[in-house]
Amino acid sequence: MANVTKNRPLSPHLQIYKFIPTMAMSIMHRITGAALYFGTVLVAAWLIAAASGEENFNEVNGLFGSLVGQIILFGYTWALLHHLLGGLRHMMWDLGYGFEKEFSTMLAKANLVASIGLTVLVWIVVLLVR
Repeated sequence: MANVTKNRPLSPHLQIYKFIPTMAMSIMHRITGAALYFGTVLVAAWLIAAASGEENFNEVNGLFGSLVGQIILFGYTWALLHHLLGGLRHMMWDLGYGFEKEFSTMLAKANLVASIGLTVLVWIVVLLVR
């Protein structure tokens, strides 16, 4: 009996593919989507604490106001904005636009830069209003 698997070509994998910006942003889109689940639990905890009374609300606000809490909220803000911009990029592709290699690479890089810039902008506005 012949070994038919020996003659089959290998399926492409990470050692074959060149790591490019569009691949990186695709991976980041999935990671930020998963991170948003965790962040949504935090938002729900804050809302439950608000509905549970002043003592619980102050406790959760104290946690979110700590250095660790602020870092987590900053990361959540970035994940939210990065995922939003990635979703808009995917929506554009669903409509049939932006498949040119140079443009999609530029858009992937712009997604990262814009998400960081918008996150910093949101936090500056929040700190100024506060």
